[in-house]
Amino acid sequence: MTAIAALTGPLPKAGVVVVALLAAWALLASEPRSRATAIAGALVLAPVLLLAEIWHSPQLHLVHRHPLYAGVGAVIGLAVVVAIGLVILRRPALLGVLVVLALPFRIPIESGGTTSNLLVPLYLVVAAGAVALIIAAWRDDSDLEPGADAAAVRPGWIERLLALYVVLYAVQAVYSSDFQIALQQMVFFYVPFAMLFCLLRRLRWTRERLRTCMLLLVGLAVVFAAVGFVEFETKTLFLNPKLIAANNVHTYFTVNSVFFDPDIFGRFLALVMILLASVLLYGQRTRDIVAATVVLAILWGGLLLTLSRSSLAALLVGLGTLAAFRWKAWPAFVAAGLAVVVGAAAIAISPKTFGLNQGLNGASSGRTGLISGGVDLFRARPVFGYGSGSFQLEYHRHNRSISSLSASHTIPITIAAEQGLIGELAYIALVLVALVGLIRGARSDPARVAIAAAFLALVFHTMLYADFLEDPASWTLLGVGTALAVTARAEQRVTSRRRPAVAVAPA
Repeated sequence: MTAIAALTGPLPKAGVVVVALLAAWALLASEPRSRATAIAGALVLAPVLLLAEIWHSPQLHLVHRHPLYAGVGAVIGLAVVVAIGLVILRRPALLGVLVVLALPFRIPIESGGTTSNLLVPLYLVVAAGAVALIIAAWRDDSDLEPGADAAAVRPGWIERLLALYVVLYAVQAVYSSDFQIALQQMVFFYVPFAMLFCLLRRLRWTRERLRTCMLLLVGLAVVFAAVGFVEFETKTLFLNPKLIAANNVHTYFTVNSVFFDPDIFGRFLALVMILLASVLLYGQRTRDIVAATVVLAILWGGLLLTLSRSSLAALLVGLGTLAAFRWKAWPAFVAAGLAVVVGAAAIAISPKTFGLNQGLNGASSGRTGLISGGVDLFRARPVFGYGSGSFQLEYHRHNRSISSLSASHTIPITIAAEQGLIGELAYIALVLVALVGLIRGARSDPARVAIAAAFLALVFHTMLYADFLEDPASWTLLGVGTALAVTARAEQRVTSRRRPAVAVAPA
C-alpha cells in the first residue's frame, strides 16, 4: 500500500508513457507470446497508476481504514476475472457476446475530485478476455490467438496508427497543464480499449457470431428505447441531474434512457439503426426484412425523443453510405444534397423551430463558442499544443469561462488545441487509413458494409460531439471490421492461387 502512495512527482508521468508503450507493443506485436506479455504488463500497470492518482480521494477511505477487507475484495475480484477468462478460453464465441452486453453500461465513479461515468462492466470483460488471450498465446489452441492463421493477424497500418496515437497522447501528457485528466483518459479509455481491439481483432468472426451479436445489440436498443418511452411518458429521468434541471425549465423533454447523456444514447441508437438498415438492403428472407422494419420504427421513435441533432445527422450519413454501397454513389449524394436544401428551406421558413432565433451559438448549445475558443488555443501553440487532456482548463483560462464541457465537441478542434499539428496529423492519418481499410473491397460483404457505414457515421458524430477513441464503439467497429477485411483479403489470395491449378488440371 505504501508503495502505491509513493507514486508521486514524475513517476506517474513516466508510468503513463510506459503503459502507452505496452499498449502499442500489444497492438504491433506479431508473435502471440510477445503480445501476451505486453497485455499482461498493461493490465497490471494501468490499475496501479489509477490507484496512485486517487489514493487520497474520499472513495478510498474504506481501503485506508480496512486494508484487510480491501485485500480480500481485490482477491475475490481477481478470481472472478480469471474464472470468466477461463470460460472465454473454452468458448471464445462468448467474448463477442459479453462485449456487446457490456458495451453500453456506464457506472458513475468519483476520480480525482470529479465524477466520471465509467464502463466498469466492459473493463471486467476486457480483463477477463485478456487473461484468456494470455493463456491462449502459450497454448496455441484457441480462436483468441490462432496459430495456423498467424499471417492473417499480423498488424497493419490501422494498428500502427492506433499505436502511434496512443503513444503520442501519453508523451504529450507529460507537459500537459492538466495531467490528471490525461492520466484518466489513458487508464480509463486508451489502454483498456487497445486491449479490446486486440481481442476482437483476433477473434474468428463467423456469420453465426456476427448474427448473435447483432441480435443482442438490437435487443438492447429496443429495451433502451422502451426505457426512453417510459421516461417521456412519466416525465422522469434516471440519471444526469443537469438534464433533469434543463427539462424543468424548457417546454420540451429530452430522454437519456440508461445513458448519462442524450447524445450518447442517440449515437448508440443511430449506430444500431445503421447496422439494422443493412438487413433491409441485403436481407434475403421476408421475415427478417419485416422484423427489421418494425424494430427500426421503434428505434426511430426513441431517437426522436433524445432531440439529438448530431445523432440524427450521423444516422443520415450512415444511411447514405449504405445506399452508396448498395447501389451507386451519385444517387446517394443527390439525395443528401436534396435533404440539405430541404432542411435549409425549413430553417429559413421557421428558424424558431430549430432554435436559430438564439443565434448559431445558442442553437448549438454553446458549441460554436467552444470551437472558436479551441481554434484560438491552436493558434497560440500550433505545433505541440497545451498537452493531452488540457482543453477544459486552458479554455477556462483563456476565455474566463465556467463551462463544464471537457472538449470542444468537435474532436479535430480538441486534438488541435491539446496536441497541435503533431496530434492532428496522427488523427487525420488514422481516420483516413481506417476508412480505406474498412471500405476497400467491402461492397460484396453486407457485414463489412454495415460496419464501414456505422464507423463513418460515428466519425461524423464526433465532429458535432465529443469522444472518438474515448468511445469503445470506435475500437469495437475497428477491431471487428479489420478482422473481417483481413480475412476477406486472405481468402481472396487463396482463391487466386488455386484458380490456375484448377484450369491446368483438365489439360
